[in-house]
Parts: sequence; structure tokens; C-alpha cells
Amino acid sequence: MLSAAELLGADGPFSREVPGFAPRAAQQAMAAAVEKAIAERQMLVAEAGTGTGKTFAYLVPALMSGKRVIVSTGTKTLQDQLFHRDLPRVRSVLGARLSAALLKGRANYLCLHRLEQAHKEGRFATREEAARLAAIHAWSKRTASGDRAELAEVAEDSPLWPRVTSTAENCLGAECPLYNDCFVVKARRAAQEADLVIVNHHLLFADLAIKQEGFGEILPGAHAFILDEAHQIPELAGQFFSVSLSARQLGELASDARGECAGVSGALAMLRDVLDALEATLKRLRLALDRFPPRGAFTQIERDAEVERELHELVKSLADLAEALDKQAARSRGLDSVRERVLEQAARLNHLTDSAARDAVHWYELTPHGFALHATPLDIAQPLRELRAQSQAAWIFTSATLAIAGRFDHFNRQVGLFDPVELCVQSPFDYARQALLYLPPELPDPSAPTAVECLLDAVVPVLEASQGRAFLLFTSHRALRRAAELLSSRVAFPLFVQGSAPRNLLLDGFRASGNGVLLGAASFWEGVDVAGDALSVVVIDKLPFAAPDDPVLVARLDALREAGANPFNDWQVPNAVIALRQGAGRLIRDVHDRGVLVVCDPRLSTRGYGRIFLASLPAMSRTRELAAVEAFLAAPPPVEPQDRSAEMSPAR
Repeated sequence: MLSAAELLGADGPFSREVPGFAPRAAQQAMAAAVEKAIAERQMLVAEAGTGTGKTFAYLVPALMSGKRVIVSTGTKTLQDQLFHRDLPRVRSVLGARLSAALLKGRANYLCLHRLEQAHKEGRFATREEAARLAAIHAWSKRTASGDRAELAEVAEDSPLWPRVTSTAENCLGAECPLYNDCFVVKARRAAQEADLVIVNHHLLFADLAIKQEGFGEILPGAHAFILDEAHQIPELAGQFFSVSLSARQLGELASDARGECAGVSGALAMLRDVLDALEATLKRLRLALDRFPPRGAFTQIERDAEVERELHELVKSLADLAEALDKQAARSRGLDSVRERVLEQAARLNHLTDSAARDAVHWYELTPHGFALHATPLDIAQPLRELRAQSQAAWIFTSATLAIAGRFDHFNRQVGLFDPVELCVQSPFDYARQALLYLPPELPDPSAPTAVECLLDAVVPVLEASQGRAFLLFTSHRALRRAAELLSSRVAFPLFVQGSAPRNLLLDGFRASGNGVLLGAASFWEGVDVAGDALSVVVIDKLPFAAPDDPVLVARLDALREAGANPFNDWQVPNAVIALRQGAGRLIRDVHDRGVLVVCDPRLSTRGYGRIFLASLPAMSRTRELAAVEAFLAAPPPVEPQDRSAEMSPAR
């Protein structure tokens, strides 16, 4: 039988059967490393530069292994792409008969019971909302999966979806009258029986962190876990090992209680007063929090007399609701489920308001109409080590951005890996010919009041030379809004500004425009792929250090300082390097792409740590001269690029 590397080689079936497939030494090396990791249950950390073809490099050995494999991706969009496009292609070429399943979190699946409830309640904010519910109802009769991604005519952020999908808290489980038709149950059964299961990181950690959603184990024991976009793992794991409670959850609790009363005679009359009191307390508490910063340590708010009083009232409201539900729970499984949720959320509230705990950071955040309380562990390395040890499986972490100046120490330390197998394969793109790094001269410090104005002075000539076709990536929404305001009067190119439309519509409009300029913040720094002539310039406003007022970051830096480490060099710089590499990675997406990366932060040249950032970027030519940028953009495309993928560091 051919090895995974041979299958992807010049004489393998992919070269013969996949149009446009080009054998790559880097892809074959990664496939060999993944194949060995699965066979020997290794811990593998593999960085694969953009264009390596890492999806095939792990799917081929996964399918050929004959073992049960869980593949996890960073987003639901990538998950759908993997399952509906990449996996069928690989299975077809290999002739693999193994079964595969796509599994998402329960909120992605229509809940027939809650759809029925929404119909009975008949509460709609607008006539359009009623029409959309009718569309959902019609779709429910023809869908096989219940995956709401099928129904594009109802927006992803529609307020209807929470009303017709379930959560772990409001699901009735096996006692639901429609349990046998449940889409979530069907999806999980298919996943439990499949040889290859494709999930996303949110679902993976929801399960692995023992946050079961009412059905027991979602992901059955696997021989191997492959985590793509693994640079997201430290932050996401921190979220799932956290304890949280939001005003939205408590509001939904009250709303669900009212909904369950609809089928129980006299129940609403008995519960109305305590439900009204809970909802009124939530509003008063949010109002009391209004004078505080949008996020901060819990200690900032707990000493405030008004906040303290309303938190006490919130505890009392939950206790009163639990007592009232005790008298009604026996009359309805739904009301009994609500009672259990009240007790669980009351216990969570008690934990979150105990800021004396030393193993976690207790903090709050505010939204325009709500709030959330969190307790986030300072160290996720230990729980992650324990999860891997319990699984007794191979764990493969891969991404285009895991290393800092060629080393994996920071990532390994974050996720608790000791001496894993490491592989770093370079992108086949010829960055020296395809890209240019422009560091505009004489820019002020990014904290200067005129920083955005000076940035645009430097960038507008580049946009004129490129005829638009640019991404402007910002580290803050404030800078983005200011740049959009100023740029509208300085260039004639169509502007696509984050927040003015959904992300997918902005990207579609940008691609179609041919000369657009897209201004984006965090969500556009990664997971965005615009290949070809539509994108020729990526501008990054400043080095993407995390916000210094993040309470979790502040506590983590304090802990590092107490342990004798250097928090700036050991944490802030490495995380900013990874973020910069992600943003820079938007530029070159194909062997025929050409473009200019503009980084408008003088600290790259004036601070010692700037060398680490520069050493972590692809090896492209650098300039501080605008004329060189204009000449590069005006030059004809280079000759057919060479394959540099043979340049790699071997697996240890």
C-alpha cells in the first residue's frame, strides 16, 4: 500500500485525478509526519505555510489510517468547507469507504419542539419576522439535517434563531415529545457511528471540558485528534474552562418559563410576579453598571453599593423563582427543566461573585443592553494535559502560524506540551518575488493623537498606485471608524467598512468591485481568503498587542511576573507576533498573487523586539521608499514561480 506521501506525490492518484493539483514536497513531508503521529499516537505540532495544502496533508493519512479520527477546525465556515468540498474530493480519489459525519453545536440545529412553541406563542416584533418563521416552518418539513446553514434566507443573526433552537439548559432531552425526530440527536448518533468526524473547536472543547449538553458524550473516543487553525486553541480553551453567566441567559430563562406556562393551566398566574421581579432586577443591575468601563476585574464593581444591592436582589430573585417553580415542576417536564436551570444558574452566580478565588480571574463585561460575569482560569496547560492523557490518542496541532521566529516554545507552553514532535514546512510561495514589505518612514508612535491621519498620508499614495484592491486592517474599531471617515474624502475607490454590512456581503462586494478598499478589525485578520487581482495591498495599522485593559491579560501578566518571568517578552510579544502573521497572511493566497504588505508601526525598526516580528514574517524584500512600492506594483508579473517547498525543518 502506498504511503500518504506517495499518494500525494508526482506518481500518485492526486496528480492524475485532481485538476490543477501540483505535488509539493512540503505537503508530502507533512502527510508523512501526520501518518506517523496517528500510527504511533504522537503529539505533533506542525506549522504549514500558506499554500502548503495542509488539508490534504492531514485528510489523506487520516482516511488511510483505518482509525477513528476527529478533525476540528477554527470556524463553522471552514468546517462546512472541509466536509462538503475537501473531504468528498479526497475520499473520491482514494476510493475510501469510511463513513464521515459533520457535527456542530446544538444551536446550529432547528429544535422542532421550540419551533412548535414559537408558533403557539405568536410573538413577532415585525411582519417580516412572522414571514421568516413561516419560512423556517416550511423548511423544517423538507430538511434532512436541520442545520440552519441550509436556510440562507433567514440571516444568521436573526432574533428568531434563539427561539427555534435549543441550548443545553432549555433542552428537554429524552423527555421531549419530539425526541425521536430531533435533529441534534440524529447528528450525534451519526457522529458516534462515523469513522471520521468533523467538528469545530467550540464544540470540541465544549465536550472535552465536560460541558455535556444533555446527551452524555458527544464525541466518542478517538484514536487521533487533528486540530486545524490550532493557533486559536489557547484562547478558546480558556473560554471553555471558564464559568460564565450573562443577563441574556437569565432573560432567556424567564422567557422560557413563560413559554412553558402556556401549556399548564394557572401556572403563569403563580409565576408572573417572580418572573417580573427577575426581569426588573436585571434591568436595574445593568443600569447600575452603566458608569463602569465596558470590561474589568470584578473587584471594580463589587465594592459599589448600588451594584452590590442589585446583585443581592438578583440572588434573591433566583431563589424566589426556584421556590415558586418547586410548586409547579411536577405538573410539567418543561417547568421542571426550568427549575433545574434556575438552581444551576444561582449556584453559578454565587461562584462568579466570589472574587477571592485565586485559581481564576473574576471579571465582567458590558454589552449595549446586557452584561456577563466570568471566571477564567489563569493556566489552561494543566487541564489540557489531563484531557490529552485521558484520551490516550494522537494529537496533531497544525496552522500556518504557530511558531515565533521558527520556534514553537510559546505554543507548547500555552497548551502544556512537553517535547512534542515538531515540523515546520515553508510555504511554496516565492515571497521574495511575489511580495514586498513596505515600512513607511517618519510615522509617529501609534499612540500619538495624529496616528491615523499620518497613517493615511503614507497609505493613500500606495492605494493610488495599486488602484485600490486593498485591505486596511486595524487593531481597534475606533481607529477603523476614524480612518473610514477620513478616507471617504481622500480616495475615489469604493469603501467596504466593517460594521456597515455582514462580513460575507462585504467580501463579496469587495471581490466584485475590482478596485475596492476594505477596512476591517479583528474578524478580518484571519479566515479571509481573497486570491487573485482583487487584493494587492494589505495595510496593518500597528503591531497587534492585546488591549492592556483586558482583566484576564492583566492577571496573567501579574502571575508571570510573580513567577520570575518577563510578561512582555514571554507573553505579549509572542501573541502579537502570531496575530501579525495572521494579518499578513491575507496578502498572498496563490502562486500567482503579487502584493505589498504595509506595516505602519515604527516600533518594528526602533524597538529591539521589532526584530522578532520581522524574523517571523515570510522572507520578502523590504523597503522604506514609496518609489520602490510604486515600481513593484507597476511591474509585470514575475516568471512562473519556483517550488520552495523542499526547504523545511525535519520532524524530530
